[in-house]
Amino acid sequence: MKTTFKLFLALFSITYSLTASTYYLDPELGDDANSGISVAASWKTLERLNSIKLSAGDTIALAAGKTFFGSLRLLNVSGSSANPIVIASYNPNLDKFIGNAVINAKDKENGIYLENSSHIILENITIYAQAGFSGPDADSAYEMRCGFLYNTTKEGDFENITLNNLIISDIFYESEGFERPEKEVKSANGTQHYGWGIRFINGHKAANLKKIAIRNTSVQNTSHTGIKFTGGPNSISDIVLVNNTVSNTGGPGLQFSGVKKAYVANNVVNGSGSSDDSRKWGRGSGMWTWNSSDFMIEKNEFLNANGPGDSAGIHIDFYCSDIVVQYNLSVNNAGGFCEILGDNYNCSYRYNVSVNDGFRVKGENGAFQEGKIFWLSGYRGDQERRGPFNSYFYNNTIYVKKGNEPKIAIDSKAHGILIANNIFYTEEDIKMVLGDQYKPETDSQNKSSSIVFSNNLFLHKNSWPTNAPIQPSDSMIGNPKFKKKEGLSIADFIVENKRLVKDKGMVIEKLSGDDVGLKVGLGVTYDILGNPIKGNPDIGAIELD
Repeated sequence: MKTTFKLFLALFSITYSLTASTYYLDPELGDDANSGISVAASWKTLERLNSIKLSAGDTIALAAGKTFFGSLRLLNVSGSSANPIVIASYNPNLDKFIGNAVINAKDKENGIYLENSSHIILENITIYAQAGFSGPDADSAYEMRCGFLYNTTKEGDFENITLNNLIISDIFYESEGFERPEKEVKSANGTQHYGWGIRFINGHKAANLKKIAIRNTSVQNTSHTGIKFTGGPNSISDIVLVNNTVSNTGGPGLQFSGVKKAYVANNVVNGSGSSDDSRKWGRGSGMWTWNSSDFMIEKNEFLNANGPGDSAGIHIDFYCSDIVVQYNLSVNNAGGFCEILGDNYNCSYRYNVSVNDGFRVKGENGAFQEGKIFWLSGYRGDQERRGPFNSYFYNNTIYVKKGNEPKIAIDSKAHGILIANNIFYTEEDIKMVLGDQYKPETDSQNKSSSIVFSNNLFLHKNSWPTNAPIQPSDSMIGNPKFKKKEGLSIADFIVENKRLVKDKGMVIEKLSGDDVGLKVGLGVTYDILGNPIKGNPDIGAIELD
């Protein structure tokens, strides 16, 4: 026999074994003295869950449209792959939408906290965590505040954590009116206390954390990063982030450290590095990776990143390999479009559209780095500059309007560079600048013996700076006549001057001395709009009929 529990938002059924239990909570009608095993006998507080032992297939059902004050904590709890533990909103009156259950964690360290747990599903819950210490926790010195936090504290393998249809908003550590010192935004990641949207931390060197999925979730208005993964080398693996929105974060939108194998697709990240609240860090790329490998980042939108440093649409920080950035829209990101730092191997930007990225000017509004549309940097922290190695940059469409000075930086330590089949539509000529990381490079003479820089389209004959360490060959000059160059959608950058780009691209092959190329293959079967590639590729991100 099976029993069925209905999730009010998803309107579908999940079946569990006869031995599984459902525990109901209602902050208005419940009583912690009740049994908790029916709607009529629901519990009142999240703290009541601390007294029970959850088993595979159990469900924690939170009353929809109502607010729980406090924190939901699960430690050393595990479902199974067939029968996960589910935490979700419920609504007995399914014919009327009344919203998610809400957790307001204003006095707590986290809205939801999981530790050393596996096979957990969270669905259809809203979490707020504004500052507001009071009561017994008033004097606590938490390191941070999170809407959702997962942590490992012991040896073991932990897996299968799914977040679906969550809303996480207004996550701040400090009270309103708190102002950060000016120097704070110049530190590498911030040194003070912050509010974070969703965090996964593998905190034990002998632990492995894998199979994590975040879907259909909204994270907005946090004082630091929206969604962040932190672990040792390869200690977090098999990550899926799809169909999420991350907006108005004080730090980066998405950030990954120590992650191996991730699929990041169909997300919208808007307004990372926001400084609209004095509690926010005020700096951050839409997404960045560090010490990570085997990423496919595709079909996302990265918009309006802000900040005096970094703050690109997507940037690949040092110690990464096999990061593929494809089919993305990057718009109005202050720091730039393509940023690949030191000791990175076989990373690629291909078939993306970049619009007015890299407009930041060093020295203006506190900026300590220039914005750049293209940046290869050997920077790797306190160590000597090195790499990046075998960077593939092809079939991108880049537009920079008049009044925005497009800039590039190419470190002398970069080795293995392919730049091909791109459209560089810059209404002003491109300028060469230093990378001006924390330790700026001073030698601009590139010594790489493996460079392919050909078959690119430039708007003007002198678009590419003559003092750049690498120079293009077999270039095309002319106006591609975009459908709507003032637009902000991918389709606006369809080329109408077909003869200039049709079948003019080169077939991309591995660089000399590179035995890998890209693990996923250098060739693609379709473009950013899903059009099939026929014959030789066209120039730019969009294949024409």
